Amino acid sequence: MARLMTPLIRVGILSACELGFTLKGKFRSGSDNLFGPSVWKAGIKDGFIELQNDLGYMAVVNEFRLDPLEDNDTSFVLHSVVIGVDFHWERSEDQEFPGALSLITGEDGITAINILSIEDYLISVISSEMSATSSEELLRAHAVVSRSWLLAQLEKSQELGVGGTRYQTSFVTGDEIVRWYDREDHLSFDVCADDHCQRYQGITRASTPAVVDAVRKTYGVVLAYGGRICDTRYYKSCGGVTELFGNAWEPVDHPYLQKVIDNPEPPAGFSTHLDNEDDAVAWIKGSPDAFCNTSDKAILSQVLNDYDQETTDFYRWNVEYTASELSALVKERTGIDFGTITGLEPLTRGSSGRITRLRITGSARTMVIGKELLIRKALSKSHLYSSCFFVEMSEVRGETGFVLHGAGWGHGVGLCQIGAAVMGARGYGYRDILMHYFRDALLEKRY
Repeated sequence: MARLMTPLIRVGILSACELGFTLKGKFRSGSDNLFGPSVWKAGIKDGFIELQNDLGYMAVVNEFRLDPLEDNDTSFVLHSVVIGVDFHWERSEDQEFPGALSLITGEDGITAINILSIEDYLISVISSEMSATSSEELLRAHAVVSRSWLLAQLEKSQELGVGGTRYQTSFVTGDEIVRWYDREDHLSFDVCADDHCQRYQGITRASTPAVVDAVRKTYGVVLAYGGRICDTRYYKSCGGVTELFGNAWEPVDHPYLQKVIDNPEPPAGFSTHLDNEDDAVAWIKGSPDAFCNTSDKAILSQVLNDYDQETTDFYRWNVEYTASELSALVKERTGIDFGTITGLEPLTRGSSGRITRLRITGSARTMVIGKELLIRKALSKSHLYSSCFFVEMSEVRGETGFVLHGAGWGHGVGLCQIGAAVMGARGYGYRDILMHYFRDALLEKRY
C-alpha cells in the first residue's frame, strides 16, 4: 500500500488594508518572476492588490503567491501581526514563517496566507501553544492532539462542502441568544493562526530538537474513534473536571470526550456532580486536588509562554464589577442595553460546572445568553478565564456590585494542558496522557 503524502495546510495569518513583509531567501512568483531578499509593501487599489518592493518591482494583481526555491534557508517575515485577538494578552509582533506566502483580497482587505506541510505547521504550533522546553511526553501528546484536531477540521469542512450542509452556529429568539464560535467561518483558508483555531506563529518562537523529535516520532499519528479522526480540543486548565463537547460547540457529544475528573481519584470532600448548582458552588469555593491544580513554576513554564505567564490565578480566580461597570460592559460587548443589571443567574451548567445558559436581568430587559464563550465575552473586556463561576452580590468600591468567583482557564473540553504537563512531570507516558483525556480513543497512523 502506497504511503500517502504529507498534506499541505493553508493558514490565515493576517488581514489588513495594508501590510508589509520581508523575504529572506529566494522565491518564485508564477513561472517567470524570481525574487531574492527584499522588503515589500502591499495595499488595496480599486479592489486589487498593489505591490511594491525596495528593488523597484511594482504590480497590481488580483492574487499573489510566492513559493520558496530553497526550503531549508528560505522564509518570510510578516510585520505587525496581531496575536491573542480580543484576549487580555493581545499585542502585535513581527513573525517569521517557512513555506509559501499567498496574498488574496477579501472583505477585510488583504489576507496573508502561509502554505506549508502539516508536519512543519505542527512544529510551530507546539512551540507557539506551549514552551518548546516542555517534557518529551507532553510534547508527543500535544503533537498527536494538534494533528488530530487539524485533520478532523479538514474532514469536517470537506463533508460540509460536499453535502452542501448549512453549518449553524447560533439559535436566537426574542429573549435568548445561544451562540458558539468555531472555525467554519474561515472560507479562504483552512485555519487561522490565533487562539480561535490553534496558535501558529511560524518560526518566531524558538523551537528545539525536542519539539521536532516529538512531531517526527508521532508522524501521521492521530487519535481515532469508530474509524473517524477525533475532534481533539484543548485549553489551559479544566479547573478539576473536563467539559462535554456539546456544551461548548454544536449540540453533539463525542464518546471520546467524556466527563473526566482530572485526578487519579475523585477528591475527598467534594461532589463532582457539577451540573448541580450547590455542588458547583462548593467546588469553586474549594481547591480540590487535580493534576492542573499546581503552582510549580517549572511545570507551568513548560505550558505557558511569556505572555501566558502573566496569568497566575487560573485554577481559582475572582473578578469584581460595580453594577454600573457591569451594565456598561455588557452593553458594549453584546450590543444589548439591559439598563442597570441587577442579576446574573446560572440556568444550566455542564459537567465541569461551566455555565452554558446565563440569565442577565436588568432594569430595561432580561435575556438568556449562552454558550460558554458568549458568556465569557459578555462579562469581560477580553474573555473571562472560563464560564465556571458563581456570582456573589457584594459592595464593590463603595457601590452595589458583583463578584464572580471562578475556576479554570478555557472551555474545558479535551486535553487540559497544565494537567497534561503535571502528568508528564509525574512520569506518565504520552499514551497515558492521551487516554486520560480522550477515553476509549485509539492511536492510528494516517500517513
